[in-house]
Amino acid sequence: MKIVTWNCNGGFRNKLEHIDQLEADILVIQECEDPSQSSKAYQDWAGNNYIWKGESKNKGIGIFSKNGYSVQSLEWTGMFTMKGLVSKSKALEWSSKELRLFLPVLINEEYTLLGVWTKGGKESDVFGYMGQFWKYLQIHRDKLSGQKTIIAGDFNSNARWDKPDRWWNHSDVVVELGELGVQSLYHHFYGEEQGGESRPTFHLHRNLIKTYHIDYVFLSEDILSASSMEMPCGEWLSVSDHYPISVFMTTNL
Repeated sequence: MKIVTWNCNGGFRNKLEHIDQLEADILVIQECEDPSQSSKAYQDWAGNNYIWKGESKNKGIGIFSKNGYSVQSLEWTGMFTMKGLVSKSKALEWSSKELRLFLPVLINEEYTLLGVWTKGGKESDVFGYMGQFWKYLQIHRDKLSGQKTIIAGDFNSNARWDKPDRWWNHSDVVVELGELGVQSLYHHFYGEEQGGESRPTFHLHRNLIKTYHIDYVFLSEDILSASSMEMPCGEWLSVSDHYPISVFMTTNL
């Protein structure tokens, strides 16, 4: 099974021939339009077996299946409350519905895939980006701690931006995932440390000098060693400010 995650930087309906070159079985696409409200060519390409979620018809996150693979929506909802504190602030509890943007699906009724496109908080940036994922993880950690688990997407985060007074910073979340048996494929495959990535996934304003590593694929340990990855570069900057990440996994299909 080949999984590709890519922030297409909008206008996905005009970039289908580019993504088709990667011949993916499952695509996790951030900043894409809702196919049902877009061009006929995009609707035909998406077919009937895809899941999309967004805050407007023009930008959301979509998971598309190809080559006989299937995706089924997982209705993950819940609440989390921080306990043990004297404060009664409403900020100490949150629900899945207010977090942005997460799309859980089941691949072939076997693999759990969480598509991720983290965004800033609606009212505050304190829990923006990785903070949004940390909150989501507190609610759904049991669902993400099983075997055949995949978490993929644009996290807008890197260990270089850690702030020591935030327990939801990038490095702490990576440690928490590790305790659940989930690890970053990139750092496992290339043998690099968090924050020391030599291969960028994003160029701010497509500037070759402004490079960042903010897109990730995390896998449960049972499928980690049987997986590899590939990161194309240069030519993709003509269509997006992000590079696609291709993951190759050994499956029975």
